[in-house]
Amino acid sequence: MKKKVLFICTHNSARSQMAEGYMNAKYGGRYEVFSGGTEPGQVHPLAIAVMKEIGIDISGHRSKLIDEFFGKGIETVVTVCDSAQKACPFFPGATEEIHQGFPDPAAFTGTDEEIRAGFRRVRDEITPWIDKTFGSESP
Repeated sequence: MKKKVLFICTHNSARSQMAEGYMNAKYGGRYEVFSGGTEPGQVHPLAIAVMKEIGIDISGHRSKLIDEFFGKGIETVVTVCDSAQKACPFFPGATEEIHQGFPDPAAFTGTDEEIRAGFRRVRDEITPWIDKTFGSESP
């Protein structure tokens, strides 16, 4: 049986979506992975674009309220932004809670290319962290 993991950030628009997409693509045989937000918005188009650059399609994702996952057997909750950790310090039923903050790429300013580069940097911080944290773990 696959271990269920939920990535949480405030708007469920970039960091948690990229984490969900990467982990499902790379470790979907071992984990059932979801993402949600404390104040969900919309999946950021640049999150979709930079994930596509590494061969992962998250264009079908939608932003979801974390309440959708209550009672669904989530075992591990990972907050990827500080505000989500403060808003959701406890997730009902989870046996493991991990916090690993990453910068919010949606808050970056500059030219279009500078903002896109910021999304890439965050993606490139998230993916090796997932590999290190979940890659060698047996479900």
